[in-house]
Amino acid sequence: MSTTQSRTNFNVQRMVAIVAVALFILKIIAWWMTRSVAVLTDALESTVNVVAGFISLYSLYVAAKPRDKEHPYGHGKAEFVSAAVEGALVTVAGFVIIYEAIDNILHPHIIRQLDWGMLLVGSTAVVNYLTGMFSIKIGKKNNSLALIASGKHLQSDTYSTIGIVLGMGLIFFTGWIWLDSVVAIGFAFFIIYTGYTIVRSSIAGIMDEADNALLEKLVSRINENRKENWVDLHNLRIIKFGSVIHVDCHLTVPWFLNVHQAHDEVEAFSATARDEFGESVELFVHADGCLDFSCRICSKTNCSERKNPFEKRIEWDVHNISSDEKHR
Repeated sequence: MSTTQSRTNFNVQRMVAIVAVALFILKIIAWWMTRSVAVLTDALESTVNVVAGFISLYSLYVAAKPRDKEHPYGHGKAEFVSAAVEGALVTVAGFVIIYEAIDNILHPHIIRQLDWGMLLVGSTAVVNYLTGMFSIKIGKKNNSLALIASGKHLQSDTYSTIGIVLGMGLIFFTGWIWLDSVVAIGFAFFIIYTGYTIVRSSIAGIMDEADNALLEKLVSRINENRKENWVDLHNLRIIKFGSVIHVDCHLTVPWFLNVHQAHDEVEAFSATARDEFGESVELFVHADGCLDFSCRICSKTNCSERKNPFEKRIEWDVHNISSDEKHR
């Protein structure tokens, strides 16, 4: 990942943290005015936004550090740890909301000034959604899980806030106080699910789980720009270190190419991958010389060294290039 991308990610997350603090203050004011348990639970979730925002900010600061002797692949995995913590906090917030809502059903109290409360809480929903959308957009562009997690968290907060505003509206027009708790419980389950998905994706990154979506994008690009000297491709792996995508593979080229010519083929192959992922990708490509059995899948024309007739071209896909076996 470039220095510019690191700086952009950090600045976006700093904005997210500042917005989280401002919206938390607004929600506390709305709760003080209304005494609504639904608004209180929304404010409680915002405390998670604040804590998670600053955790993510620190993780991006760590992830942007250059490689060193102790961390030869950089510090990018700090983003996965940050996202895991954030997802866990979101999940806990969902259970706290359920607890508070049930307690309010058992011990109901008077709600007041719902009109002003709806206005304040509704305005936080709009700001949250726009901030989350921007965070996800930059996160996907720069392959930053921390920004994507922050954005999803903010958008889940938006959906729960919208539900709470609708519930407050129903209470305002019907006087049914019990709706306050029912609305809170309903959206708590949605928040818990969002937290689970964030934790799940961060653990996948920490455990270097295969990312088939990334593999498919890369393989599609390679197939579209395939050269005749790229005889075979196998043992392709993708590992994410935060926003850096590490790719290694074995590329089979004609055995009679000299070192410089083989290097040129590797560079062309690497350029194809960078066209898809930008500078956030680093590639380690091992060049293999073709063997006699390779002739059957080699479409190179006018090859003076051909030992077997060409039979068919192998279309590379996620399954047949991830194996360490050459195509025969």
